[in-house]
Amino acid sequence: VATPTGRGYWLVAGDGGIFSFGDAAFFGSMGSSHLNAPVVDMAPTPDGHGYWLVAGDGGIFSFGDATFHGSMGGQHLNQPIVGMSADDATGGYWLVATDGGIFSYQAPFLGSTGSIRLVQPVNGMAALADGRGYWFVASDGGVFNGGTAHFQGSMGGATLNAPVVGMAVDPATGGYWLVASDGGIFGFDAPYFGAG
Repeated sequence: VATPTGRGYWLVAGDGGIFSFGDAAFFGSMGSSHLNAPVVDMAPTPDGHGYWLVAGDGGIFSFGDATFHGSMGGQHLNQPIVGMSADDATGGYWLVATDGGIFSYQAPFLGSTGSIRLVQPVNGMAALADGRGYWFVASDGGVFNGGTAHFQGSMGGATLNAPVVGMAVDPATGGYWLVASDGGIFGFDAPYFGAG
């Protein structure tokens, strides 16, 4: 996950270990703790002085100035959590499950696909900086939007060499990129800079 300045990033491992690069400060990790489920994603606070980690069971771990607003840890989930995004407007966050179910904590609920049968499972999400919308993406490249996050296109229905595993917002255009597990990049109203 990139820092708000774009001059650094954090990597998070499944055991909750955090690796910081550039201007990304280290605020702590779960690397030496027992977890009920692996960590699957993280999100920074708007000022970059903290971050949240989320595990597949919906457990949330807060570090730095990231405020804990609640979690799904210990609750029954129909499907595991696979991603999260911070709501910069409220200081809260959203979690997304593989069925597209959205769980909101101090952030507005703007829709989900939790009751819709999906062709492929959801693998990640991204949110608008103003907190008024979000997208989530399935492994076939299908994109779903909520709130004022505009649908710019998807890879749903196309033949992919590898599944899509995540997405990121282009703050300059309001578009987004999808990334596949083979390093393929698909841009929608976002510039293409190359792929792995």
